[in-house]
Amino acid sequence: MAHPKDVEEREQATSEENAGENASAAGVEAAVEDWAKLKQERDELFDRAARLQAEFDNFRKRSAREQEEFRAYAVAEAVKLFLPVLDNFNLALKHKQSSAEDLRKGIELIRKQFEDALQKLGVQAVTAHGAPFDPHQHEAIEMVPSEEHPENQVIEELQRGYKLRDRLLRPAMVRVATKK
Repeated sequence: MAHPKDVEEREQATSEENAGENASAAGVEAAVEDWAKLKQERDELFDRAARLQAEFDNFRKRSAREQEEFRAYAVAEAVKLFLPVLDNFNLALKHKQSSAEDLRKGIELIRKQFEDALQKLGVQAVTAHGAPFDPHQHEAIEMVPSEEHPENQVIEELQRGYKLRDRLLRPAMVRVATKK
């Protein structure tokens, strides 16, 4: 017959084994739950990243389209400024019995209207005649020996230069004085 103390020890050992098995089963269940949560979180992050990528692509395409539309309409606004000038040229050509003086006055008015349209766009003439030669704004076509003008002074403007705000569109073609 087994000693009661031995029976008690065996029962205690069995209950400890059962507790260990229960704890290990609970640990496995917890690990499986954690794995499922991590997998779900990963899937959500992938979905979010894909949506952000799609939003960014749409933004890039929309920005490019808006820039193209802006360029097209910017040109349209500039063209609108020159339509009245064209209208006045057409009116001048319709008057066949105008004197030379009337024609000259009409062309001067149209020229003024054209310059006003350019000014509204921010285009301005480059100062040339009488100014010191500046290779950033002037293109020297000829160096002319002169005693009456200081060296490197623009003595004649052959073609007017223009700039748009601070950017040179076309340099002025000039003759520049030099010492003999």
